[in-house]
Amino acid sequence: MNKQRLIRSIVAVIVLVAAVAYSVHDDANRNRESSSPPAIAKPGASFDYYLASLSWSPTFCEANPDEREQCGRRGYGFILHGLWPQYERGNGPQDCRSNERPDRATIERTLAFMPSRGLIEHEWRTHGSCSGLAPEAYFDLADRAYASIQIPPMLTAIAKPPPMTADDLRRAFVDANPDLRADMLGVSCRGNALAEVRICLDTGLRPRPCGRGIGMRCPRTTLRIPLIR
Repeated sequence: MNKQRLIRSIVAVIVLVAAVAYSVHDDANRNRESSSPPAIAKPGASFDYYLASLSWSPTFCEANPDEREQCGRRGYGFILHGLWPQYERGNGPQDCRSNERPDRATIERTLAFMPSRGLIEHEWRTHGSCSGLAPEAYFDLADRAYASIQIPPMLTAIAKPPPMTADDLRRAFVDANPDLRADMLGVSCRGNALAEVRICLDTGLRPRPCGRGIGMRCPRTTLRIPLIR
């Protein structure tokens, strides 16, 4: 009898020790989990660099006179058309799935360099949704990209542009931006009128060589550069 009681006592002690050990281990795991920062889910962002597309607003407004917000109130020269994720091999991701949209405060700030609510919404859906950033962060990055590019003096609001070819325009941007080289930008036209200057930037917004498909898309003749109204 004494022997059976002794065995039962030993078993009870073993069970108690095991229960205490499990409780300590479980508490430690919970403490580690509570001290870890929560995961933040982001859309998948897989691209190689950004393309900052500067639109010559007078050319756009010639073709879109009913766009009252951009074309009806005040004169613009270069505005930011968009900041587009790009692949090295050409083009880039578009229309990525996102349930987010820019809020009113973000839109109001962005109008300073992208002066159309319709354009802002379009750029978020088409390009910003593929950046891996929330709308506020994406348009903040777009603002910084636009501010990092110096517009050549002859293409500012107070100047009348001299006769220029697309190569002249590219040289003017290279001269105005010390870190920029000719292989880091392209010029596109609508017919023979200046439409856009597109500058390639790395993810830290530093100028970098362009991937495939970014080049000179203009006639070799002198371009028509509509005046800022």
